Amino acid sequence: MLTRKQQELLLFIHERMKESGVPPSFDEMKDALDLASKSGIHRLITALEERGFIRRLPNRARALEVIKLPEAYQPTLAPRRGFSPSVIEGSLGKTAPAAANVQPPRPAAKSEDGGSVSVPVMGRIAAGVPISAIQNTTHEIAVPMEMLGNGDHYALEVKGDSMIEAGILDGDTVIIRNSSTANPGEIVVALVDDEEATLKRFRRKGASIALEAANPAYETRIFGPDRVKIQGKLVGLIRRYH
Repeated sequence: MLTRKQQELLLFIHERMKESGVPPSFDEMKDALDLASKSGIHRLITALEERGFIRRLPNRARALEVIKLPEAYQPTLAPRRGFSPSVIEGSLGKTAPAAANVQPPRPAAKSEDGGSVSVPVMGRIAAGVPISAIQNTTHEIAVPMEMLGNGDHYALEVKGDSMIEAGILDGDTVIIRNSSTANPGEIVVALVDDEEATLKRFRRKGASIALEAANPAYETRIFGPDRVKIQGKLVGLIRRYH
């Protein structure tokens, strides 16, 4: 599953190539998505390439090839010249909600013995420098019922070491309760600028939001409240020893 910005960029490139046969420039992409700098476009293109939606062609300036489109894309509602996000959203249907724009977590399925619940693992989450982290369900994991409580839940595989002093290590699987709000001090899945997801401790600094690591090697990052969306709260952790 792509984030909203990734979807917008993919369809903008697709429609421009249909019209002219030439990919848009980075400046055109930046302006179309209303981003402040071209570095955001570089991150989005890398994420699309890693997910197999586009391919960069070697030895050619600004050469991109669209390999596939989102399954929900409706060609009859494709964005036109004069691209806008509202046109993109209309062509894709509703933007997926919580868990960093992933599909809503399915109701947990109880196991036959009644002692555990099957929870979908939605991909990887960065406990370090934020990455475009959330993907489709990769598999499911059995979680003890007493760990969950009320609400919908999903699991994420941790990549990085920024939360080691909170006992969260690289390779752990964290259990997240789907939520759009959090209290100061809680560890959350935070979506930054609708592009990047990270696992951090939630704090408030005046009117701003602070995403605090649990590792002195990482700085606390401060954002305006409109740049951060809470996607869920940590409720448990599963670790395997090899």
